[in-house]
Amino acid sequence: MIWHCGAFDFDTRNPVIMGILNVTPDSFSDGGSYADVDEAVAAAKRMIDEGALIIDVGGESTRPGAAPVSVEDELARVLEVVRRLASEGICVSVDTRHAAVAEACVAAGAAIINDVTGFRDPAMVEVAKGCDAGLVVMHMQGDDPRTMQKEPTYEDVVVEVCDYLRMRAEELEAVGIARNRICLDPGPGFGKTAKQTIELMRNFNALVRLGYPTMVAVSRKSYIGYAYHIDEPQERDEASAAEAVMACELGAFVIRAHNVSVHVAALKENLRPYALIGMGCNVPLVADEGEELEGKKAMLNQALMEMCLMPDTQLIDLSDFYESEPAYVEDQDSFVNAVALIRTGLPPQELLKYLNTIEDSLGRVRTVKNGPRTCDLDILDYQGYVSDLDVLTLPHPLMCERDFVVRPLLDILPNHVLSDDTVVCLDTVTVGKAHKC
Repeated sequence: MIWHCGAFDFDTRNPVIMGILNVTPDSFSDGGSYADVDEAVAAAKRMIDEGALIIDVGGESTRPGAAPVSVEDELARVLEVVRRLASEGICVSVDTRHAAVAEACVAAGAAIINDVTGFRDPAMVEVAKGCDAGLVVMHMQGDDPRTMQKEPTYEDVVVEVCDYLRMRAEELEAVGIARNRICLDPGPGFGKTAKQTIELMRNFNALVRLGYPTMVAVSRKSYIGYAYHIDEPQERDEASAAEAVMACELGAFVIRAHNVSVHVAALKENLRPYALIGMGCNVPLVADEGEELEGKKAMLNQALMEMCLMPDTQLIDLSDFYESEPAYVEDQDSFVNAVALIRTGLPPQELLKYLNTIEDSLGRVRTVKNGPRTCDLDILDYQGYVSDLDVLTLPHPLMCERDFVVRPLLDILPNHVLSDDTVVCLDTVTVGKAHKC
């Protein structure tokens, strides 16, 4: 999947860092750091040298209780900085909730509009319609950053934030804005308590399931101070990077960060590749007559438990179970299938050995190709790895023709693009018709 931002296209399979450049006197952690345009531009270039691919320029603090800024004052702070950076070929984002500021900055070369109010203002929507910039749509409970932290309440913060962002994205698409321009930000700390934010961030994969690029913007936030017992915002960079990596393992794409170098190092040292594992069974673990379906699910659940015991491996997401017609060898019982998303430090061929061991432990018999089996575990895709070796071909050469693979995969990763740049879609399926069970 590509995030399209004006003249820039970003491949969402690999995280990118957006460096924060606040040209404000009162931002919560770095207000007043840059006295003039030259200093701000120099700071942005340092972030680019450290590994940032985007610079997010903000001229109004949105911390709770911050004083509002007029459009004129905000433009005086940000416009020349945006113009200077864009003129040097840097991808610039403007962090603003004011349509007039966004419009002027896009005209000056900004490629992204980052709106903390989620494009609620019809005037901001008109600006978005009139350009080709990428859009960051953020969730914030309440209408004003100054009052957003006054007793925020949710019945289910994950469901409500995801529902809101899906609705806002669909409304933008309905007025003609291309889906691939839209990036979703759950708004950690914006109208959310620390506990609510933690709940939201630990379930980031729910946001990824919506099928849009996603942003993790937790740098130096108060919830990190709460969770890690760090009072000073400037001392939260290491913890911020740890939180960002966790979000990336759950599928986050853009990392908005104050300290770029710390985040670059954390990604390099700690972010494991993802792998998609196809799972199938048509010989149940144990089942009384009439309960074969549940017995097949039990077999896959047992395989999942054993996969979670593989070294340096974490289960990130799991599709629903699907019942499917047998493929290739039709004279056999129906299958139950699922797709698991994992993060793993195991290289592909070593991962395959572990999966084969799990299959064997569950009684897998290989005498009939595509025949009945207690457990079938296939590596469908391994991040950044393409191979045509006899022992392991990746991406899996038959996966896109299999309905029982494509449907569950798209449950957890809509619009997924394989490592060989093949787009996964239902148009290619020919065998193994499947339905949720």
